[in-house]
Order: sequence, then structure tokens, then C-alpha cells
Amino acid sequence: MDNKEIKIYYYKSRGPGGQRKNKKLTSVKVVHIPTGISAIGTEFPSQAKNKKIALKRLEEKLKKLQQKKKIRITTEKPLYAKEKQIKEKKLRSEKKKGRKKIKNVEVGFIEEVL
Repeated sequence: MDNKEIKIYYYKSRGPGGQRKNKKLTSVKVVHIPTGISAIGTEFPSQAKNKKIALKRLEEKLKKLQQKKKIRITTEKPLYAKEKQIKEKKLRSEKKKGRKKIKNVEVGFIEEVL
């Protein structure tokens, strides 16, 4: 990482740290020009410490960007697992059918004719 590829901005930040942090340009934003990735450091009231932190964070981001992503291999469920899931669904639906209340059902008496 060359200094030519980096642009450093200093600005006033907000938050805890008192009047010094609010009035002085202690916060640092570092931008990597080719990629457009940026990192900031605002934790300390010291501009130098914040600059070190921001540069470290930028390096970490660039390293993460250069790492190759692992190819994800999708796996299918085995047949016995699919069958088990279907069986469980059927049992669940049968239980629910049994819970349903029967409304407006007339029970007729059968008279035996002799």
C-alpha cells in the first residue's frame, strides 16, 4: 500500500471526549483511492493514534478483499430424510384434523323397523 494510493482526511468528531475532541480536527478518515474503501479512527483525542488505527483498519479491509471466497458446494437431503419429513407432516396434519370442532352436525337416530 503506497502513500500515493491513500487520501487522508481530518475532521471534527462528536461524542464523548470533551471540548478538545469537538473543537480540534482529531478524527481521521483514510480512503484507498483505487478501490474506494475507507476506514475511520475517532476513539482517541489524539490525531496520531486515530491515524494509526484508521490505517490498520484499512489494511485489514484490503487484505480481506484480496482473499478468495470459498466456493460453496450445495448438498441435497438424502432420500430417507425427505421421506421422514413427509411422514412427520402427514402425522401433524392428521392431528390437526382431529382437533377441528364439528359444527352444525345433526345426529339422526335410526329406528329399527321390525
